Amino acid sequence: MSKILVIGANGTVGTELVRLLSDQGHDVVRATSRAPTSAQEAHLNLITGEGLATVFAGIDAAFLLSPPGYTNQNELLNPVIDQAVASGVQKLVLMTAMGANADEAAPFRKVERHLEQSGLAYNIIRPNWFMQNFHTFWIQGILEQGKVLLPVGKAKGSFIDARDIAAVVSVLLTQRDRDNQDFDLTGGEALDHDEVAALLSNATGRTIVYEEISDEAMLAQLLATGLPTDYAHFLITILGFFKAGYSEAITPAVETITGTKPRAFAAYAQDFKDAWVV
Repeated sequence: MSKILVIGANGTVGTELVRLLSDQGHDVVRATSRAPTSAQEAHLNLITGEGLATVFAGIDAAFLLSPPGYTNQNELLNPVIDQAVASGVQKLVLMTAMGANADEAAPFRKVERHLEQSGLAYNIIRPNWFMQNFHTFWIQGILEQGKVLLPVGKAKGSFIDARDIAAVVSVLLTQRDRDNQDFDLTGGEALDHDEVAALLSNATGRTIVYEEISDEAMLAQLLATGLPTDYAHFLITILGFFKAGYSEAITPAVETITGTKPRAFAAYAQDFKDAWVV
């Protein structure tokens, strides 16, 4: 079995990925920004670079993503890729975001290009918007007002369950037949937010509706949560891409890689229904 480093191990995708890899018998090391407390942790602070020189010691493969709240992804992640090369890592799977390859000047695209040119065996995955956003980032309006509050009009999104993303990564980290390929990851259906709200209502027994708000109102909400100003503006920009229809496409990648169809939104809503009950 491989020794695999998971960066972002406590995140939405990383938590499930650690569980899947551990269940498969792999030796999983979780990168942590604090001092390690066990042999299954390794110190790495992506913001300061602390721990980078040693984090890949003995590692065969690694999963890499950018910490939330930062827009300079290339400055944070390119040195990590360079260190993986220097440490003899055999493969790296990078998670960016659907649409990251649309602009060669975008920081995420610069990271993708850096990895492609590194000489490492790699995969790049670009997930669409997470279903899990509805019980994390967008939950306040649902709990307090019974409303999904977003500036996205009637546009549809092929939302993906983070558990399916983790399943894809677990395959790509441990199998080599798809090396040096990139994949856009989506769910199997495209829904607008009225349809999302109806599914949340069905799962919870509450009346939950979608209400379109302005970019300015959304920005105020994001800033009120403490997000950095540049990152809040970045989210407004990509929500604008959603509204323009760029998140509607459906790809077969999840089923192609894992052999299992992606979870439907109704199944996600049922699994997490307690999150929206007040």
